[in-house]
Amino acid sequence: MKTDAFVLPAAAAKLLAAAPHRALFLIGAANVLLAMGWWAAWLTGTRTGWFVPATPPLPAGWMHAIVMQYQVLPPFMFGFLLTVFPRWLGHEALGARHYLPAGAGLLGGQLLTLAGLGGELTLLRAGALLTLAGWSLGTYWLARVLVRGKQFTGHAVSALLALCFGIAGLVLYLSLLWRPDGVTAMAAIKFGGMAVLVPIYFTVCHRMIPFFTSSIVPGYRMVRPMWTLIAAWVLLLAHLALELTHLHTWLWAVDAPLALLTAGLLIAWWPRAPIPPLLRVLFLGFAWLPVAFALFTVQSAWFAATGDFILGRAPAHALFVGFFGSLLVAMVTRVTQGHSGRPLVLGGVAALAFVLLQLTAVTRIVAEFAVDGLAWQAVAATGWLVAFLPWVLRSAWIYLTPRTDGSPG
Repeated sequence: MKTDAFVLPAAAAKLLAAAPHRALFLIGAANVLLAMGWWAAWLTGTRTGWFVPATPPLPAGWMHAIVMQYQVLPPFMFGFLLTVFPRWLGHEALGARHYLPAGAGLLGGQLLTLAGLGGELTLLRAGALLTLAGWSLGTYWLARVLVRGKQFTGHAVSALLALCFGIAGLVLYLSLLWRPDGVTAMAAIKFGGMAVLVPIYFTVCHRMIPFFTSSIVPGYRMVRPMWTLIAAWVLLLAHLALELTHLHTWLWAVDAPLALLTAGLLIAWWPRAPIPPLLRVLFLGFAWLPVAFALFTVQSAWFAATGDFILGRAPAHALFVGFFGSLLVAMVTRVTQGHSGRPLVLGGVAALAFVLLQLTAVTRIVAEFAVDGLAWQAVAATGWLVAFLPWVLRSAWIYLTPRTDGSPG
């Protein structure tokens, strides 16, 4: 039975429990707007003086980085991994009792954290504890599937390892809430990027982009050698170690190989035939990864030669807005379309979100070189909201309504 009709609250709750991606993607969609709404308001108030934003218990820049890495993107990651792990590993699908408590922890942690940004340290601590609880539960169930699965794949091991680094990063964040210091803050933030988000995103791309392409392009040869996944892990952990020990003059030695490795995979994966927009945005989103590491390379090499960080946070935002943001729209749109019984097409709303995110990424990079950098940052944060709002609303509607083909899930 085909239906797009909205359902009553009780039925909606049942629908959200029907599949991991429904509840967790909805939580992530809400977090995308709530967290960036706070950051856009803080930047705008600070820059314009139109209003005085509340002072967080910790520096706002620290909290922005931590919230985006440990609370905004993780529900999407867990929603995807809790769906695909059983398929990758030959295990029965997970039920609501496995993923709903994890989702509740991630949602509660985000809400308490945002409330605590108004100046309540106790709420920040409670939010961090809830986030850690939800993250740990999700990681436990994924580890259980890995151990009990009938098959084996290095992609599952890679993703699980990154989630374990996430637990370590959250513990660092918790310690920061009791004993604030810059070293711990930097460690928590750097763990979130180089040991958690980049490995998980890269792992998913390594497995899924060639797979999706092979299902569309006749005669396409999948290229996903495991040595490239291992090499990426070694280089990313080396990058993390160099940053934590302040050896920034040597970062180019690992960032240049990362740029070459990811660019090589992009070229190897790109089909020599026309591809539909829903697949093309995956490739375009992935293309930000070699761009980001090329910028990191230039940053480090110039610093080694002159002692100046000429690019500021531009490489980091090419990574976070360009790579993470673009692939969030591309991958989540594909999963949402497929798992709701809809055609595998990009659609106008998702296409608009993707295009606006490219402009947002460029704006945020330009902000590092602008005379009035804070104003450009506020524009970029607002651009993120404008890009995501229609996409979030459409996605939320899908998660709260039955599949169009009448199938369960």
